[in-house]
Amino acid sequence: MRCRRVLMGDPAHFSVQGGANPHTRTRWGTRRRVDRELAIAQWGALKRILEDLGIEVLVVPPDPAQPGLVYPANAGFLTDVDAALPPAEKTFYLSNLLPTRAGEKPHYRRVLEGTGFRLEEFDARHRFEGEADFFPASDTYLFTCGRLERQRFVPARGFPPWKRVYGFRSDARLEPRLAEIAAPRAVHRLELVLEAHYHGDTALCAFGARREHLLAYRQALAPGDWRRLVELFGNAVIELAEEDAQRYAANSFACGASLVLPQGVSDRLLAQVRERGVTPICADVSEFLKKGGGSVKCMIGDLGPVAGVAGS
Repeated sequence: MRCRRVLMGDPAHFSVQGGANPHTRTRWGTRRRVDRELAIAQWGALKRILEDLGIEVLVVPPDPAQPGLVYPANAGFLTDVDAALPPAEKTFYLSNLLPTRAGEKPHYRRVLEGTGFRLEEFDARHRFEGEADFFPASDTYLFTCGRLERQRFVPARGFPPWKRVYGFRSDARLEPRLAEIAAPRAVHRLELVLEAHYHGDTALCAFGARREHLLAYRQALAPGDWRRLVELFGNAVIELAEEDAQRYAANSFACGASLVLPQGVSDRLLAQVRERGVTPICADVSEFLKKGGGSVKCMIGDLGPVAGVAGS
């Protein structure tokens, strides 16, 4: 029986086209080259892990002009994502993506129109990258954002004598609209400060049956917001060690009593997950992180439980 439904994007044309985050480029600023065969194998293994958990995977067809379709966590977000309601009672809000990925939206729309969800969009003036920056945690929502930049090369001291500015992805001005959508649940806005963790779901992961536990990377958040996060969640916070954070341990997919993490995270972290009554499952998606800057969760768009299906 299927317990949940997700989006994944066919990796047949996965490549680095725009080079829009620090993982996608070498120190010289050149775009990294993807081992397509390895990426396809890793994608297939992750899909099988999800299916073994009873999850139905909807695949977004590939488009050679849109290699970023492999990261559908950026497609948008679904209201009441954990509620087993009929699709007609939920709304999927489509994202306003970075210009180099804006062409993905029609692809997501086509796939989602077949699910029965209502579809809505935000004001096109405000960039927003979906559940990568807006997601439930316990009985609240977290909204992560940072300084928006025009991505570009600028002079720098050292060698090479330039660096690339990346910035972050979601516009803080959307907070009132998101609060309206999430009501009566509170929305807590957190500022991101490390460009390598350009989305909130690379630094934070709520997991457990009620998303009551939280993996969190201190250095990725503004100091004041880290303190506020600890005040809000207390002992529920598992602070990530730098090594785990750099492996994108927070970019994990939570499904009830299971948590799918990127392969290579520490035994200590796996033990901490188990101590909370959750089974960790590791997936090797290194080609997607090292070349594209996205790990397990980036590769999954959460469409929630399917109403009326046993086990949902």
